[in-house]
Amino acid sequence: YGFINTCLKSLVTEKFGEEMWERLKVSVEVQDVFMTYTVYDDTITMKLIQEASKMLGVSLEAILKLFGEYFFKFCKKSGYDQMLRTLGGNLMEFLENLDALHSYLALSYQEMNAPSFRVEKGKDGEMLLHYYSDRSGLCHIVPGIIETVAKDFFDTEVTMDILDLNEEVERTGKKEHAVFLITQKSHRQMRSANPIRLQDSFLRMKEKYLRISVCPGKKSHWDTVRNIIMFGKGHLSYAFKPVYPETLWMEVKTFCTAFPFHIVFDEALRVKQAGVNIQKYVPGLQIQKIQLDEYFSIIHPQVTFNIASICKFINSQFVLKTRNKVMPEAWKNQPTLKLRGQMIWMESLQCMIFMCSPKLRSLQELEEYKMHLSDIAPHDTTRDLILLNQQRLAEMELSNQLERKKEELRVLSSHLAIEKKKTETLLYAMLPEHVANQLKEGKKVAAGEFETCTILFSDVVTFTNICASCEPIQIVNMLNSMFSKFDRLTGVHEVYKVETIGDSYMVVGGVPVPVRSHAERVANFALGMRISAKEVMNPVTGEPIQIRIGIHTGPVLAGIVGDKMPRYCLFGDTVNTASRMESHGLPNKVHLSSTSYRALENQGFEIIERGEIEVKGKGKMTTYFLIRNLNATEDELMGRCKIPFDHKGKPQRDNVSLVNPDPSLEMISLEATSADQQSASDETQTRPFPSDSVPSAFCVLL
Repeated sequence: YGFINTCLKSLVTEKFGEEMWERLKVSVEVQDVFMTYTVYDDTITMKLIQEASKMLGVSLEAILKLFGEYFFKFCKKSGYDQMLRTLGGNLMEFLENLDALHSYLALSYQEMNAPSFRVEKGKDGEMLLHYYSDRSGLCHIVPGIIETVAKDFFDTEVTMDILDLNEEVERTGKKEHAVFLITQKSHRQMRSANPIRLQDSFLRMKEKYLRISVCPGKKSHWDTVRNIIMFGKGHLSYAFKPVYPETLWMEVKTFCTAFPFHIVFDEALRVKQAGVNIQKYVPGLQIQKIQLDEYFSIIHPQVTFNIASICKFINSQFVLKTRNKVMPEAWKNQPTLKLRGQMIWMESLQCMIFMCSPKLRSLQELEEYKMHLSDIAPHDTTRDLILLNQQRLAEMELSNQLERKKEELRVLSSHLAIEKKKTETLLYAMLPEHVANQLKEGKKVAAGEFETCTILFSDVVTFTNICASCEPIQIVNMLNSMFSKFDRLTGVHEVYKVETIGDSYMVVGGVPVPVRSHAERVANFALGMRISAKEVMNPVTGEPIQIRIGIHTGPVLAGIVGDKMPRYCLFGDTVNTASRMESHGLPNKVHLSSTSYRALENQGFEIIERGEIEVKGKGKMTTYFLIRNLNATEDELMGRCKIPFDHKGKPQRDNVSLVNPDPSLEMISLEATSADQQSASDETQTRPFPSDSVPSAFCVLL
């Protein structure tokens, strides 16, 4: 049942952490949640235990014993504490009644295939525990359970050793049979006591009784009597000796009616006597001296049907099932009747009596057997058990439904979280994260002024001619390939992509999160763009495309525009000037304005002066070309090595790892980047640029 696998999961997470369970779950390929009342294949449990043994580097026997110790504690936490405590007053009584407990639990867990236990008392407090199971290799769980039970319930420390382990041939089918030697190490609380100590206890209890309030609301009469009854030799239960009458004062007819389900048989399994109702439902028992094994088979414990085997398990609860072939023809379509009860050996008569009741789980089974509650003796608790278990089964079904719904909700919740993550990723690709979060909350996003930032524009040289000579799909493929490479670089250099218009690509550094190194980031991004463009082919010529890049630094105003498909846009003369730098640039050159040059000066970049040129709408301007970053290699600029750049745009080569960077890196905040400032070690190299003619081009006005 799922209860076992849930216990194993709880053990791993509690003792070794959630991460170990996740690894174990993935390795064995099992689900994360197990339904308590759902039956799972035994192989799942075995695989989990074996894989845990490998991952933890612990022997299988040690894992099983640890599981046994934890299983007992898990059962106590799950509400079975009181049920377990009442099984017996000492360890031997506890072990003798384990099978009865399993039989009771089988009423709720119908598919449960529990092991069987048989205990023999040895000398000096030693015990021999026989363990029978249909599952092989799990016997090492038993010491973990029993040793923990002895210490917790009976304040006794015991050790368990395996004396024998084999396949039991005596029983029906081959079962694993392990024999454990249970040795008591210490006993801190003995049940027997000397008379002097008990006399003292009696006097103390008598004084306590005199102080007890007679108010029934505080203490019952039974509690009072139980607290004071003591004899000189010990508790009343130990000094008690029963008295038997010389003659059994009960008629045979009355006995068979009062105990309607009982069978008396001799050593040869010949039936001597049977209750009235068992004769009613098994008519063959009315025939004198019939063989019991002709009409019944033993299904628990699974032993051969003879007196010797029955005596060996005399303390166990027995379950007999009728053989369908000997039943009347009209009854053969009905379910076979099962009788559960106790075997008692009568030495003087050399006979065995089986005191039993029908094994029924619910009112539905009662109807299937065509029986009524009146067929069960009024003193037989089976009547109450059927009614109580009927309610219990209904509660279990409701609990099972709730568990299934809970698991369905958990799966739906995990799927919803995945879809939400996808939606947020898409949204954050369109808008800055803090802006998107404000819009999700229904808030208005106010426009903001940025005193300084660096804006970059790029476009494809002779894009109009390319469009005129190609199919539209070729243009789309070319732009998609190029823009995808540029998008990846925005994550490498932590700049914000504003938008694309046709073949024009626009990014900004220092917006929406202000940073001191905005110019260096955009410059490094521009150098990476120039390298990436060489990997994109012109569909007309088959040669790498050529791009122009323009950069300008200055103040801007930024804000959200529109309600439907809102965009985060930049406004101001800085945008127009950056566009002019791109349109007045040269193929495969990074064109800088004078303000961008001053921002990059002494920051480790090689820059050459272009000279004074006429800029449309601006007049004469002195501009520059960015050649390279003196401190970064091509691989670093392309993000092929995961080397972070410092606040000045210089690569930090500590802890280099040759893995691709995560393109979804968030922009670092101003506080994070302004802490460490240092002067560049390399001065900017500036050389005069020869006066070349400037080609005319169109500019993008925003």
